[in-house]
This record gives sequence, C-alpha cells and structure tokens, in this order.
Amino acid sequence: MKFSLDDVHLSWRKLFAPHVNTIQEIFTELTHTEFTPARENIFRAFQEPLDSVKVVIVGQDPYPQEGDAHGLAFSVTQGRRIPASLRNIFKEYQDDLGFPPPTSGLLSPWSREGVLLLNRVLTTEIGKRNAHHAGHWAEVTEDLARHLGESGVVAILWGSSAQSLSKFFQDPILSPHPSPLSAYRGFFGSKPFTRANSMLVERGSKPIDWELP
Repeated sequence: MKFSLDDVHLSWRKLFAPHVNTIQEIFTELTHTEFTPARENIFRAFQEPLDSVKVVIVGQDPYPQEGDAHGLAFSVTQGRRIPASLRNIFKEYQDDLGFPPPTSGLLSPWSREGVLLLNRVLTTEIGKRNAHHAGHWAEVTEDLARHLGESGVVAILWGSSAQSLSKFFQDPILSPHPSPLSAYRGFFGSKPFTRANSMLVERGSKPIDWELP
C-alpha cells in the first residue's frame, strides 16, 4: 500500500508533501493489520479545496467498528447506526440551531459547506482505539492545524485530544467531548454552531449552513 499526494486535493498537496515519508511508514505498518476507514476513505476530509475551509471540527480517531468510519470526523456512512457521540452532537445541534434531528449520521454536507471534519489520527485498527501509529498521524495533523490557524479558520475543539491544538487558533471554541462520559460536563449548552457562525461573520465570512437532511 502506497501513499501518493494524488490522494488529496491539489490545494492540500503542499501541506502534505513534507509528511510523505511519515505517512508511508504508517501505511507500511497498516499492511499487517485490519484497519479502518477503508484505504479509499482515509483522506476523504481533504477532497474539498483548502481555501474553502472556514471551520475545523477536530475529533480523536476513527470509529473502530468496521464500516462506520469513512474519513470525516464524527461522521458515519449512510445507513449505519448513529454512534453515541454523534447522537449527542445532534442533540446540541437541535438545541443550538432549532433544526429537526438529521435522518442520517452522514456529515458530508458540512464538508461541502466549508467545515473540515478532522480526526487527530486518520486510521485505527478495527476494534481498537489509539493504534500504535497514532503518534505519527498526530504529527501530521498538528502541522495541518498550524496552517489552518494561520489562515484564520475557526476551530471547534471537543475534548483534551482536540484541545491540544488550541494554541494554533485565535479564540477556539472549547468544550468537553460529546461522548456519553463527558457531554453533561459542559458540551451540552455550549452552542458551538451559532458561536462559530458569529465568529465567521465578525471576520467577514459567510456563515455555515449547518442544516442536515
């Protein structure tokens, strides 16, 4: 299995170029494991143009169940059961925005709106979290976060793993992770969606249309 800069949109290639060898090391390790998401989805978050990104939501690692993760943080493929963390995100989405509950856990519409759904770690072994190659991915995604912060992207950082990137962003939106273990400690009621839009408007950008089908 080989990594190629063709795996990401042309506009992202300059940022990924310094990490080609690191990613290839990860891919070499992955050949000896069963991993998720599928090879063709690992870089799904980087298929939209870099200059279209207005907001980044940072997750931890992909859902470990085979068939759930598809390269966008917190999102699941069409027809899959909605995981607990995403159910909590949707509860806050309803409370914050007043929209009805989405019919699916697929968050691709947010990507098309300019929301980068970025996991700190882009792959994991099926059935496991915090795979042994997680540190290598974290180096890559930290570098991406640094660039996004320099570009004025609004950051929504849920949980300690995501918040380790807060130093790169101006006024990041911080709250506990939406998992059932921590959602009631400040995630609910944090209004991340309307707060992000307010910040975009203040910075002269068009707000995100967060509504999902």
